[in-house]
Amino acid sequence: MPPTVLTARALLLDMDGTLVNSDAVVERIWRRWAERHGLDGDEVMTVVHGRQGHASMAVLLPDRPVEQNLADNARMLAEETADMDGVVEIPGASAFLRALRGLPHALVTSADVPLSTARMAAAGLDLPDVRITAESVGASKPSPEGFLKGAAELGVDPADCLVFEDSGAGIAAGRSAGMRVVGVGPRAGKHNPDITVPDLTQVRPERTQNGTIQVHIN
Repeated sequence: MPPTVLTARALLLDMDGTLVNSDAVVERIWRRWAERHGLDGDEVMTVVHGRQGHASMAVLLPDRPVEQNLADNARMLAEETADMDGVVEIPGASAFLRALRGLPHALVTSADVPLSTARMAAAGLDLPDVRITAESVGASKPSPEGFLKGAAELGVDPADCLVFEDSGAGIAAGRSAGMRVVGVGPRAGKHNPDITVPDLTQVRPERTQNGTIQVHIN
């Protein structure tokens, strides 16, 4: 891929798969859930990335009452928050976040506050000042609500935001919000983001003299 420079006024960052590699714990917990419900674990794993848990359950068990999904989701969030074994940063994430200090950016994650706080800490990453979590929205990705709220919190037009995402649901959410999307990691390339990087070691943001952010992708 030739070097590319993207210009934006704000960056909106997914967490799992984008800043934090939590695949090990996600696989453990969701495969156990799949077994309990007689579902194929591989099929379940194609659905769950990027979505809130109850939204994934609604796709996988469409006839189950919403209240059951919400209760099950609360139990699974507690499980996930207690299990940090194997949670590490995506390569380059810490340097990427350091480079964003003082620049407009926000975390936009389907995790709730306790889980996002625990995973970022386990990966040794600082939390952005602006955070849109599961508690902040009424609809999970692929709804664009989270990204639109992130843009509004930062006071930036959605068209001037650049999203960093790894999942199909997240990439769809960014596109629905009218934003350009940088796909991070192997999952992302399957969902046609504007550009794909293997990790964050090849991404360098910097402020320009006119106040915009230039994102250099090598």
